[in-house]
Amino acid sequence: MPTRALFLLLSFLALFLTVNPAQAETAAANPANDPPGQTNKGSAMTMTQAAILGVVEGLTEYLPVSSTGHLVLAEKIMGIGAAPGLSAAAAKQEKDAVEAYTICIQGGAIIAVVGLYFRRVRQMFAGLAGKDPLGRRLIVNILAGFLPAAVIGLLLNKYIKAWLFGSWPVVAAWFVGGVLILFFHYRQAGRARAGLTLEAMTWKMALVVGLMQCVAMWPGVSRSLVTIAGGLLSGLTLAASVEFSFLLGVVTLGAATVYDGLKHGHDMVAQFSPAALATGLFFAFISAVVAIRWMVGYLNKHGMAIFGYYRVILALVVGALLLTGHIAD
Repeated sequence: MPTRALFLLLSFLALFLTVNPAQAETAAANPANDPPGQTNKGSAMTMTQAAILGVVEGLTEYLPVSSTGHLVLAEKIMGIGAAPGLSAAAAKQEKDAVEAYTICIQGGAIIAVVGLYFRRVRQMFAGLAGKDPLGRRLIVNILAGFLPAAVIGLLLNKYIKAWLFGSWPVVAAWFVGGVLILFFHYRQAGRARAGLTLEAMTWKMALVVGLMQCVAMWPGVSRSLVTIAGGLLSGLTLAASVEFSFLLGVVTLGAATVYDGLKHGHDMVAQFSPAALATGLFFAFISAVVAIRWMVGYLNKHGMAIFGYYRVILALVVGALLLTGHIAD
């Protein structure tokens, strides 16, 4: 486990655990500022549930299978955010808290990438200081890749959460994404494919990746999948596409974590406690380190077909469970 990444994780946890605990206790006592006599206490989250969500986040964030889709499914199975008898205001507060929690525990996976790719991160800081031209170019490319998602995300965030954060949209995205992976995998089977390294990437190529990343705002699509595909379409090698996807994710996911943390962090800490957040972050970090190391080695030898099969099978299984009522929509 990278020492630098572990240090960053511990610092991140310490920051969250010291954020205004007195305010959190006040909010927990009256979660929705309801009138006297009206109880609207939402569902709590056990440490086991927090650990499971952390593992799900860490394992799926950088694999092309959609972490958001898996987290939505895990929440439904464990009944998180589904406390009965809440007023409309309390139900909305709980929904916001759950969504903020699943976004903020991305911090653990982000720190895992920073630790595993610390050489690139250090190169970018050197570029920022004017000491490394390649590091400066990489910063420009990451900003070009981040810009489309930043603009479209701010404009459409409310509508995406209202229309697409449901079971059936996720299932549809899993299935279609899986079919496309398999189509392109077998279409390219046996063909030698050249490509550019990350050092040769231009800002125009990065912009293509950034536009592709916007598609992943649909839960179930997978940010990792579309950014890797965007890298390949723009002319990068598979290895370079994967590395750029990971580095772009640090900025994109980091911005989403900060945004939701500032907007709904109070509700999140009041609803689920700082300990639950710390647990989710820790397990997301550990599982992301494992997933990233495995994925990089696996893709270089076998390609992405396994993820296509996984997505199609998962979509069919979850769709059947939804139709039979074993999972509530």
